[in-house]
Amino acid sequence: MSWHPQYRSSKFRHVYGKAANKEKCYDCVPITRNVHDNHFCAVNPHFIAVVTECAGGGAFLVIPIHQTGKLDPHYPKICGHKGNVLDIKWNPFNDFVIASCSEDATVKIWDIPKHLLTRNITTPKTELLGHARRVGLIEWHPTANNILFSSGYDYKIMIWNLDTHETVISNPVKILDAHKDVVLSMSFNTDGSLLATACRDRKIRLIDPRAGIVIQVASYKSHRVNKVLFLGNMKKLFSTGTSRWNNRQIALWDQNDLSVPLLEEDLDGSSGLLFPFYDSDTRMLYVVGKGDGNIRYYEICPEKPYLTYLMEYRSHLPQKGVGTMPKRGLEVSSCEIFRFYKLIPTKSLIEPISMIVPRRSESYQEDIYPLTTGGKPALTAQEWLKGVNKEPLLVSLRPGSGAVNSLPQFLEQEPLIPSTDLSQHQGRGGRMPLEDMQKSSEIEDNRKQLKVEEKLPKNEQMCLSNGFDVFECPPPKTENELLQMFYRQQEEIRRLRELVNQRDVQIKQLELELRNLCVD
Repeated sequence: MSWHPQYRSSKFRHVYGKAANKEKCYDCVPITRNVHDNHFCAVNPHFIAVVTECAGGGAFLVIPIHQTGKLDPHYPKICGHKGNVLDIKWNPFNDFVIASCSEDATVKIWDIPKHLLTRNITTPKTELLGHARRVGLIEWHPTANNILFSSGYDYKIMIWNLDTHETVISNPVKILDAHKDVVLSMSFNTDGSLLATACRDRKIRLIDPRAGIVIQVASYKSHRVNKVLFLGNMKKLFSTGTSRWNNRQIALWDQNDLSVPLLEEDLDGSSGLLFPFYDSDTRMLYVVGKGDGNIRYYEICPEKPYLTYLMEYRSHLPQKGVGTMPKRGLEVSSCEIFRFYKLIPTKSLIEPISMIVPRRSESYQEDIYPLTTGGKPALTAQEWLKGVNKEPLLVSLRPGSGAVNSLPQFLEQEPLIPSTDLSQHQGRGGRMPLEDMQKSSEIEDNRKQLKVEEKLPKNEQMCLSNGFDVFECPPPKTENELLQMFYRQQEEIRRLRELVNQRDVQIKQLELELRNLCVD
């Protein structure tokens, strides 16, 4: 059914995957060799975080998203855990806060500085102590601010309220003790009122997290579940796992009836895990295989056949983990609707893969970019704990809407050098020579040029300064970019020298005027 679909009307029928060029990949990254079944990568519009291989504890890297190319082997790490780091997740409402969990049974919250890292960070902002065994999963609440869920090998899910100034939190606000084995996956519905879990006992549970009540349990014997995912507002669940004959398998469930799946399909006989990702804006489902280089993608329909196979991105390089960019960080000018960051440990490489809708026009395509989840919470932690539910706040991805780049700039703009105003010296009764009048006209022209520069956007002012922001203007990677940067700096030096020479002339003219006044 899925492999030979009939032709139908769809905007996403011809979506294709495009791997980034070598210059836009992240090279020489020591990716972890841990065999834990997790993504090991987290991405937001400013940073990419990846769990790294290190001795004596656990660590992960936080790299500016535009700092591509080869990574310095001495690049600073976030290394405060005493055991291997098993999962990392960015705060969806603060691009400079990240959570990590580890084999040392702790969860740590880290503040990432807005400037470049210069040394290792070893002290977390907050430490969460509550699990008796190692913590394998963490998830931020999708609509409430500072609510974090953690799942450990003590079979417990703990809910933490981080809306506090304490550096060590030992008491979670709620403990969900409904599982009899290790939790393999957690997923929220759109407003965060329901939690779906996949457990090693092969059961899917639908839980009310605030009440701690298990609403439904799916114990379908022919589908051994590994990962489970809510499909937005479709009131459906999607799961990946294995069949009785150890084939990789996908299944679709009705949220209101988990007794029998709506759809069940075997994919192949590989042994690697399948990671599902869902885009509620386009209703597209992506299935990424661990240990192979394939990304299958489907389109979800509310009616039968429910799941329509579109295409498969193939690569000969196997992926160990994968990260995804939030929608507000995509390139809408190139009709990019999803972006993966593929971890390739055999080459110590992180390769971005863009899913693109082929369009000839370069203008904003409103039909493929509906309003999407923004970077602001809909609820406070206390409101959610009291029982309030709200849908996520939506923003537009249209360029210039101001919703995408809502965070403050990293570096402050360098002040432009003002020219000296000589008009205040002309009304003192002193005579101004002809040369001075010519110089003053040149200064007026220079002042106009500075006013034009003040009207330029901030990014262009960054280019006119001696330094540059690595987040907005990354270091040059090719010879042409290096030459352009060199010529730009030479032009800046020439302009500054002219200003200095004009100041010297102004000083000499003022000294001459003072002498004339003294003689008179």
